[in-house]
This record gives sequence, structure tokens and C-alpha cells, in this order.
Amino acid sequence: MLSGRGTAGIGSSFPGIIHSALVAAVLAALAPRIACAETLPDALVRAYQGNPQLNAERAKLRSTDEGVPQALSGYRPQVTVGLSAGLISLRNLLPDNTSQSAQLKPWVAGITLNQTLFNGYKTGNTVRQAEAQIRSGRESLRAVEQSVLLDGATAYMGVLSNQSLVEAQRLNVQFLRETLETTRTRLRVGDVPPTDVAQAEARYARATADLNNAEVALAISQATYTQVIGVAPGHLVTAEPADRLLPRTRDEAIALARRENPTIVGATYDVDAAQFAVSIAESALYPTLGVQGNVSRNVQTDTTLGTTRTDQASIIGTLNMPIYDGGLAASQVRQAKEGLTQNRVLLDRVRAQAETATIAAWATHEGAKTGLAAAQAEVRASTIALDGVRKEALAGKRTTLEVLNSQQDLILARARLIAAQQDRVVASYTLLSAIGHLDRAHLALKSQDYDPQTHYQQVRDVWHGLRTPSGQ
Repeated sequence: MLSGRGTAGIGSSFPGIIHSALVAAVLAALAPRIACAETLPDALVRAYQGNPQLNAERAKLRSTDEGVPQALSGYRPQVTVGLSAGLISLRNLLPDNTSQSAQLKPWVAGITLNQTLFNGYKTGNTVRQAEAQIRSGRESLRAVEQSVLLDGATAYMGVLSNQSLVEAQRLNVQFLRETLETTRTRLRVGDVPPTDVAQAEARYARATADLNNAEVALAISQATYTQVIGVAPGHLVTAEPADRLLPRTRDEAIALARRENPTIVGATYDVDAAQFAVSIAESALYPTLGVQGNVSRNVQTDTTLGTTRTDQASIIGTLNMPIYDGGLAASQVRQAKEGLTQNRVLLDRVRAQAETATIAAWATHEGAKTGLAAAQAEVRASTIALDGVRKEALAGKRTTLEVLNSQQDLILARARLIAAQQDRVVASYTLLSAIGHLDRAHLALKSQDYDPQTHYQQVRDVWHGLRTPSGQ
């Protein structure tokens, strides 16, 4: 048991002025960065505009858009131009045993136009399938957008939380350094035993290690932030949960997820595309009807030397009726039907997964509220307890170890509070993503909207041209 006299000496070295001075120093250090403070919506705008994963998905959807003009080409005529030329050395033997010799320079030029009139509804179903694939692609883009924005919110809160934890650990280190210096001073004058110094040194060493771990975690979270958001984090402002955008009940959240979760909606369009694939395969069993127009000129192609030029124009209708193709078309139809079954099963699976994710997100969100309230209560209680232990230490009723333990309890409580604050915000955005509302429109981000319909309309009816709408 440590002496009351030594305890009183240590207790008197814990004035609140130390904490006030440290807090003031931290605020002074942060003051130059307040002008460039960044909020969570600001960070999400940066991610929405420049995240590489999101931009790559947008390019992928623009590529998918080209499926419609490719399908529509089946309605349009196909025009080809042909040209051939050569040299012929000719010797014809006539009935009167005479011969004719000539050097010909034949050439042929022609234009051929093919127009499909009926192909078993293949073209129409191909167009509808391409449109369904585009709708599915838009939902995939929306899912990636939600994932990127959730990653952005998580990265933002990770940096913010680790910054707060580093500051808390620095205050703890400073507090324990002052405690250790005072304890050593008291040891030199004989007021405390060496045990007090050893205890203070141990806590100071632990606090230093905790500060190092917090700084490492901050560096990692800053790198993650830079990767997701696109710029290094500056002074981040405290973020609020997205509660105003969330449903009030769990059942309402599940209902919203079933209607608007992008993975469910996208899987629904995948089923539509698979249904059209069956119709496309069945088109091989129908007759095909087409017309061909041809205009050509043949010069010096008559080896009998009877004519020197032939001009020809023709229009020919064609009708092909499949009789037996070795079972190829039938197999393709069966294959397409199995693909349709697969997509229907996947849709059921996606619905179940989305519902489970929504329930989990709801439970996590509600638990985060409880956890934050408990952490706040713990910090309040730990602060009161530390103040009480200090006062009792001044009266000689508490030991140095008890003061150090109380300080450690407060630091741990503050760390749990910081984590609870982070979990509270991230949980709200996770639930918003589960119901399909974590996007630019619902968040009201101050950014120009990327509308995939714009590119689709730009390329849908384009008949020619190699440049993309962006000029590439």
C-alpha cells in the first residue's frame, strides 16, 4: 500500500489546466485548416465525379448502349460494292480450223443491296433483348455508385475517427508524461516509493504504443480516403447520420429494398433478356424472307469475244424454309430455356440476399444507436469517476495506481465513443444503400448528374460514324 503522503503529491499534479492547455493547442494547430474544411457531402461529390471504379462502370454501360444500334441494323439494308479486274490471254479454235487470239483486260463493278423482310422476329427480339441488357446495366451502374458512395462515407468516417483517436491518444500521452515527471520528482525527494515511478513508466510506455498504433491506422485510413475520394483528406468536419432519409420501420425498409434495390431490379431485367434469348433462338425455326437488288457492269469478260460490255440490273426475292439442321436450332432453344430458368433462380436468390442485407443493416443501425448512447454514458461516468479519484487522491484516500487506472478507463471509453460515432454514421449509410437510396439524387449532392439516358439517345439511331459522342 502506498503512503497517503505520496498519493497526495501525485494527486496535486493533475490540474485541469493541463487538459485545457492541450485542447487549446490542438485547436490552434487546426485553425489554419478550418478555411479548407471538407464535409462528408463534399467528399461524396468528389467520389461521384472522379472515382475510377465508377467511371469505368459508366464506360461499360456506354459500351452496352451500342447493343441497340447493332440490333437495329437488322432492320436496315446491307449495301456492298464490288470491283474486280485482271488480264486474260485468250486463243479460241473455230469450227473452220481457224483461231482467234486476244488479250483481254476484264473488269467488273457492281453494287448489291440486301434487305431482310422477315427473319422469324429475330431482329425485334434482339432489339428488345439489347434494351433489357441496357436497363440491367443501368442498375449495375447504380449498384456501383452506391458501393462507391458507401466506401466514400466509410473512408471519410475512418479518417475522422482516427484523427480524433490520435488527438485523444496524444492528450493521454501528454497527461502520462506529466504524471511521470512529477512522480520522478517526488521520488527524488522521498515522497513516493519506486513502485509509483514504475507504474507511471509502464502506463506511459503503453500510451506511447497506443499513439503509434493510432497514427498507423490514421495513415492507412488516409490512403484509403485518397484512393476512394481522389484527393488527400484535409480538415474533415463532423458528419451526421443519414437518418432523415431512412424509413421509419423495418418492414418499410424491406419493402423499399424489394422495389428499389439495384441488384434486384437488375436481376429482373436479366430475366427479361433471357426470355428474349429464347425467342431469338426460336427464330431459327421460322422461314426467312428477303430481297436482293444488284446493279453491275462487266467489261471484256466474254471469252467468246461476242460482247465487249454487259450492264445488268436485277431484283431477286428469296425465301428460305428450314427443314432440318441436324438439331442445332432445337438445342439452342433448349439451352436458352435453361438460361432463363437460371436467371429466374438467381432473381429469387438476389431477392433473398437483399432482404437479408436490409434486415442486417436495420439491426446494425438500431444497435449503433444503442451503442453510441452507451458509449456517451460511459464517457460521462468515466469523466466523473476520474475527477472523483483525483480529489480523493488529494485527500490521501486514493493511490497513484488508482488514478492511472481511472485515466486509462476514460481513454478507453473515449476510444469506444469515437468508434461508436463512426459506426453510427456508417450504419445509416449502409442501410440507405440496402434500400437502394444511396445515390446522388436522394443525397442531394451538389454535382451535375450523370444521366445514362443521354448517351443512349445519342447512339440509338446512329446509322454510321466511328467517333463516340465524346469525340473519341
